[in-house]
Amino acid sequence: MTFVGWLQIVIVLALVVAAAIPMSSFIKHVLEGERTFLTPALGPVERGFYRLAGVDPKREQGWVAYTMAMLAFSVVGFVTLFAVQRLQNYLPLNPQGFDPVAPDLAFNTSVSFITNTNWQNYGGETTMSHLVQMLGLTVHNFVSAATGLAMAWALVRAFARSEAKTIGNFWVDLTRCVLYVLLPMSIIGSLVLVACGVPQTLVGSIDATTLEGAKQTISLGPVASQEFIKELGTNGGGFFNANSAHPFENPNVWSDMIENWALLVIPVASVLAFGRAIGDQRQGRAILVTMGILLVVGVLVVYWSEASGNPMLTALGVDPSQGNLEGKELRFGNALGALFATGTTGTSTGAVTAMHDSFMPLSGLIPMFNMLAGCIWPGGVGAGLYGFLVVAIVAVFVAGLMVGRTPEYLGKKIETREMKLAMLAVLIYPLVVLGFSAASVLLQASLDPDGNWLTNAGPHGLSEIIYAFASQNANNGSAFAGLSGNNLWFNTTGGLAMFFGRFAYVIPVLALAGSLAAKKKIPASAGTFPTHGALFVGLLIGVIIILYLLQYFPALALGPVVEHFLMLGGKTF
Repeated sequence: MTFVGWLQIVIVLALVVAAAIPMSSFIKHVLEGERTFLTPALGPVERGFYRLAGVDPKREQGWVAYTMAMLAFSVVGFVTLFAVQRLQNYLPLNPQGFDPVAPDLAFNTSVSFITNTNWQNYGGETTMSHLVQMLGLTVHNFVSAATGLAMAWALVRAFARSEAKTIGNFWVDLTRCVLYVLLPMSIIGSLVLVACGVPQTLVGSIDATTLEGAKQTISLGPVASQEFIKELGTNGGGFFNANSAHPFENPNVWSDMIENWALLVIPVASVLAFGRAIGDQRQGRAILVTMGILLVVGVLVVYWSEASGNPMLTALGVDPSQGNLEGKELRFGNALGALFATGTTGTSTGAVTAMHDSFMPLSGLIPMFNMLAGCIWPGGVGAGLYGFLVVAIVAVFVAGLMVGRTPEYLGKKIETREMKLAMLAVLIYPLVVLGFSAASVLLQASLDPDGNWLTNAGPHGLSEIIYAFASQNANNGSAFAGLSGNNLWFNTTGGLAMFFGRFAYVIPVLALAGSLAAKKKIPASAGTFPTHGALFVGLLIGVIIILYLLQYFPALALGPVVEHFLMLGGKTF
């Protein structure tokens, strides 16, 4: 660990907080339909979209109608994205002449991008045409992130309102998130990345001659326009297979810091916007402090672990003083990679590090902890906030049991219905992750007799499988590189894991929003558990650790059980 490394981390986090404070006010005004400095320019555009779509912006929806609108939009998005991948050989802007994307890979990619997971079982520069990258993937980088923020704000409204039958209008929320928040920032951010050296062109590739005299074909394309929204929307799924470890996506330390900033700023701002919306900014700060504590501890562990070097390489004579740089950009070192892996686990592979297999085991545990706990510090755009609010509801239920009163949070009683919905959402994670992981390990020998799925056997191979499904289930998209996911089994089960991880989780959350919105706000009393101080922060951290352990210990037990059954069949794992 170095002073310069910590300085980079501090600068990025300081810039995130500095930008998130005014942005939180802006997000609150936008999603509440209040006037902003962009209203004179974008208001007519917004109203034009409503007229074209037949949407009445003043007509709000109950939670069922809101959910059905979100699901309908997602289904249409899946069908269109699947279609453009399968038909890309007939469509324009395909300078490399790529063939259609395989059906199972197209299925996986389509589910991945509509759920804001952006799991990448393909190499972008060798699989997707420019049209698919722009019309398919980049568009969904916008709308899937906007969908997440819209759903989070529906839950925020539920806490802010009293005895209400509606939680907003999905079509209005979606439009405003894209038009006022994501699009203006992405235009500016993309131009900044172009200035940093990120390509933005419709040229498919150029030929170059290496110093040895060999010919090399270098892929190009509209990279910058996809790159910034990829980070801003916590999407992942880069133009190139190596994502932001590729020098065309991330050419220098300035682009590296900008991309790390972009990954964090909206999730942090949305937490502060939550406090503004409910009229008590201390509540937003309490959640942000909780996230910050987990973030700083995680960064400390990852940075220390990576800076200590790899003992196996040290034994071969490699100098450990530079840290573990295998699989990382030597230009940037380990500092910002530690920040990315710890705090921005709402996206896939990010700045500095190509794959999490390049981390030491302890470092790899930190993003896995974040994902199994719900990807909530700070997590993805919208998803981190509504996931954390579910944790807060569980926490105040525990607090209610401690003080012997009906649990309350922000003036809303948390009763049987709310706890059932919260636990239904929470239990999706272990069910999907452990279920698909167990099936994959049990079937691995028969489906993959040549051993092509995993480059590592034993405990690390098991971790790779669990990490993959945890990542997909948590709408994350990162991976250990030792797992080859581009096959029928993992494309299919991974797509299902992403589908359930998004929709089977958020449907109970929106039902929870409807239930809370209908409740009458009650004033705090002497027996009300305080939810804005250090005691509540400690409770939140404890509940997060418990939620993680409930999944981690079954995962640990899975290895010996699977090995036992495989040994009975004469197989070894």
